[in-house]
Amino acid sequence: MSTRSTVRALPTLMRVGFAEAVAYRAEMLVWVLSTTMPLIMLALWSAVAADAPVGRFGQRDFLAYFLATFIVRQLTGAWVAWQMSFEVRTGTLSMRLLRPIHPMVSYAVENIAAMPLRLVVALPVALLALVLVGTRSLPHRLLIWGVWLLAVLGGWLITFLANFVIGCLALWTGSSIKVMDVWLVAFMVFSGYLVPVELFPGALRTAVAWLPFRYQIGFPVEVMTGAYALPAALEMLARQWAFVLGLFLLALAMWRRGLRRFGAYGG
Repeated sequence: MSTRSTVRALPTLMRVGFAEAVAYRAEMLVWVLSTTMPLIMLALWSAVAADAPVGRFGQRDFLAYFLATFIVRQLTGAWVAWQMSFEVRTGTLSMRLLRPIHPMVSYAVENIAAMPLRLVVALPVALLALVLVGTRSLPHRLLIWGVWLLAVLGGWLITFLANFVIGCLALWTGSSIKVMDVWLVAFMVFSGYLVPVELFPGALRTAVAWLPFRYQIGFPVEVMTGAYALPAALEMLARQWAFVLGLFLLALAMWRRGLRRFGAYGG
């Protein structure tokens, strides 16, 4: 399918994806409720910081950090690994292959189409953060907000592409959910989702900087809470988008190889 035809099909795909998200709003609510861990960690770390700051984090800093984490989590979520495993297991992936559009594009649009429903949850939390924290922790330069927008997009792309790569494993194994579970555990620990990366010991913090997990959540949250001057933010942004490019190339390679095996066995 040509690029022009793909672009022409995007509005229809968005409408269909949004309709599916609305139809399965109960599942969407369950997904949202499963992302409330930052609010639990907020209560825990605020109690820890009641007597004295932890690193640079006082109670107000933890409040800003974990409310921002909740917001960014809503904006960067993806679930294509579960979709692909289900469709491989049930054989419905064959129907998707008949569509005149690359499955990676259709999966991406279906995930993006649910964004309005996630914004319904994220916006009240953003307003609450402004009321409780004020603007002191927010960036005051427009360029930093531009970096934040790119960081959120990059975080979503890393999440989506990692899901797609893991989903491709189902073309060999029939299901890749267990691999996705392992990825999620690593994400929880190393992304800044449960503990700010700044609080890690020095050697571990250096190692985490070279893993993709921090760039899914921690980096956008750090930009949103004013942790970076512009040069440092741009350096981190370059690292994040290097992961995006690497995962994109890996996703294409995994799909091509996996699809050949899927077709060879009558998928």
